[in-house]
Amino acid sequence: MMLEKKTTEFLEELSSGAAVPGGGGASAAVGAFAAALGMMVTNLTIGKKKYADVEEEVRKIRDELAALQDDLVLLTDRDAAAFEPLSKAYGLPKETEEQREEKERIMEQALLTASEVPMKIMETTLKVMHQLRILGEKGSRLAVSDVGVGLLFAQAALEGASLNVFINTKMMKNRKQADEMNARTEEMIEKGRRLKEEAYAGVMEKIK
Repeated sequence: MMLEKKTTEFLEELSSGAAVPGGGGASAAVGAFAAALGMMVTNLTIGKKKYADVEEEVRKIRDELAALQDDLVLLTDRDAAAFEPLSKAYGLPKETEEQREEKERIMEQALLTASEVPMKIMETTLKVMHQLRILGEKGSRLAVSDVGVGLLFAQAALEGASLNVFINTKMMKNRKQADEMNARTEEMIEKGRRLKEEAYAGVMEKIK
């Protein structure tokens, strides 16, 4: 798994001329960092007398963020795996009509798969943002700035992953399917922006 490597090793691979990891995998990784920051806030909240009344809720948030972080770590690898068949499809022969039809069929499926993974990254990151919003209200005041950083990371992950959806849906022949995926992606972007703005405003009120 990519994120089992040292951060410096992951960055080295990311900066290389290899096609993967790329923007999608990096977005998933950034989303995992957002979840980790949220978990840090929960751990700084749990066990403190001042937050005893919300401790049970915060424990549940920690468990949820741990699961979401695991999902995003896996999605870092799934994004790379989803790109491989698309990369191969580009190189398929297209000299005959039969070859062209076969290439188009394989390309269409590969484009769909390569779009579905970043959409899953977006869905997972939105869930992280929901938990961060609650932590901004109920987590330790000493770590509220970390909630803000997590929100910024999560928005970057969300919108970064959306670019991988759009670049693939643009090439799809099935425009109905592409339009549906684009609409869902736009909807998640808008939800994420609203969530971030509301939660981030709350963070700024507490630290300024």
